[in-house]
Amino acid sequence: MKEAIVVFDPREERFKHPYGAIRSNSTLMLRIFVHSSVDVKEVRLVFLYDRHDSPARYTLKKGETSGSYTAYEVTFPVHDTGLYWYHFEIETGSGLLHVARSWDGYAEVNGDDTRDWQQTVYQRKYEEPSWLYGGVIYHIFVDRFCCVGERVHQEGKICREDWGGEPIFRPENGKILNNDFFGGNLRGIISKLPYLEDLGVTCLYLSPIFEAYSSHKYDTGNYMKIDPAFGTEEDFRELCRLAGERGIRVILDGVFAHTGSDSVYFNKYGHYGSGGAWQDPESPYRDWYEFRPDGSYESWWGIDTLPRLNKREPSYRTFITGKNGVARKWLAAGASGWRLDVADELPNSFLEELAAAVKKEKPDAILLGEVWEDASTKIAYDERKNYFEGDKLDSVMNYPVKNAIIDFVRYGNSAFITFAVEQLMENYPPEVLDSLMNILGTHDTCRIITALAGKYLPEGTDREIEAVEKLSEEEWKQGIRLLKIAAAIQMTLPGVPCVYYGDEAGVEGYHDPFNRRCFPWGHENKELQDWYRKIIRIRRSHPVYQCGHYRTAAALNGLYAFERYGPAKVDGETITQRMITAANCGETVEELMLFGTWRELIRGTVMKGNVTIFPGEIMILEKIKPLEEEDQK
Repeated sequence: MKEAIVVFDPREERFKHPYGAIRSNSTLMLRIFVHSSVDVKEVRLVFLYDRHDSPARYTLKKGETSGSYTAYEVTFPVHDTGLYWYHFEIETGSGLLHVARSWDGYAEVNGDDTRDWQQTVYQRKYEEPSWLYGGVIYHIFVDRFCCVGERVHQEGKICREDWGGEPIFRPENGKILNNDFFGGNLRGIISKLPYLEDLGVTCLYLSPIFEAYSSHKYDTGNYMKIDPAFGTEEDFRELCRLAGERGIRVILDGVFAHTGSDSVYFNKYGHYGSGGAWQDPESPYRDWYEFRPDGSYESWWGIDTLPRLNKREPSYRTFITGKNGVARKWLAAGASGWRLDVADELPNSFLEELAAAVKKEKPDAILLGEVWEDASTKIAYDERKNYFEGDKLDSVMNYPVKNAIIDFVRYGNSAFITFAVEQLMENYPPEVLDSLMNILGTHDTCRIITALAGKYLPEGTDREIEAVEKLSEEEWKQGIRLLKIAAAIQMTLPGVPCVYYGDEAGVEGYHDPFNRRCFPWGHENKELQDWYRKIIRIRRSHPVYQCGHYRTAAALNGLYAFERYGPAKVDGETITQRMITAANCGETVEELMLFGTWRELIRGTVMKGNVTIFPGEIMILEKIKPLEEEDQK
């Protein structure tokens, strides 16, 4: 193999220190190795701050020689928070070489498809939500989880008596109304707290619970009132109190980019009297919305039942972020944080105000954003979001790794999942990584067992097709096997796993509303439930999963293995804990080299040396004896 003329890998501290995102006012060291065959005149770093037009240029000093390579390095302070972009230029006797990042993160010289490396710089302003580290989130779509007590019947809404029946999906007058209710409520969640505690859950994330017309409640009618179908404010306070007694916190869904057209604020249909922005041009809520000259209004993605809010309007901001505002009211009532719906539609200045309000009310509360891409580089509405500068979001939902896990488990693409994980490790601050919401499925995506084993039906497939498409017996067996692998990876990667209600029980279904079926109480898949309990117990009994470092141990063919390592307190003693998760989703037998003695925690066997991992096999390994102890025998 021909030797590379330049070697640089920012994922190794030999080349870049500190690794990953850095705090402002840190000193950054970059070191690049150039082959002796290159007639080097000068090596330069081109370093561009995202908010500037012109880059800074630093000349690298010649350093040590290692075999055929000579090191060139530079050290300098980095002050301003935000994003920086960098590449190298090598002046040679025969011309200029441009060294930038290839698709896999390594250095490429004069490449056609390269881009600059990224450097995230942050300065955390608020307390970390460390209570979430190492825990497990459980996402509940309230109407479909559990029903307890007398149900509330509301005009214009369908009260279903067939728990577990097919959600209504056929349009009425051309619209999907989402107005069928199965009766899930806050009292139902309270009744299942023993189940959730036994599963190993430490945090409940509830889909919207405030008054609204639909069953999904993303069309908020009144931010200050619990929906009567779900219960009362007293029920919510009791849920938070009783959950807290079991070591479980509660976070809420904040839908602050739009309201419902049927709301006290917009009141398009007059259900809230004569006031409201639609009914009254003099309404105090009128400036909350964006009306056009012809009287029509801006709506979320063109859906007229979801009028878009003007997040720059001061009175609206005060309503959400003020001392007596929505964010602080429900934290004071017992919530421990907010997940922000469509966070990219909230301006930076709004997020800063919201974060300040949330942290003032409850300093360790968490603020999580719904972002579907690498959130560190997100641009929306012509604004660089800079979520992680330290004064906005604590963390985000981890859609990139969700997609990579599904791709790997289905097709054995170890290169793709390695790239997806390592990219976030490079770009996200450690506090963000430790509180990432690691999902496999949500109310917006098809059920994970269907995604892994079902037929591929793209978004937009006719609902009549999705309604009748169910897993066959063979697909069920395959789905259970693949979901076990996916869940073990999810539970052991950096971040906090989030289980979408019923995934652990084997609920299947394609896109909305089939991914929102009722929890099958009494008909759960026990094999999956037992697996989730087992893997969650492994996670929660090993402190290294709270804030431990990550290292890719193998990415070959269908084998993906990663190590979590770092100091951990065990029985009052601080030790260096090392754990490896290894999965083979390919078609060939693979080997993983181990140094020292390890215990495989799923089966309880002890292993050392080369370990054979068969196709379809998953292992979670704990190091119990270092190699040097082996050598002393």
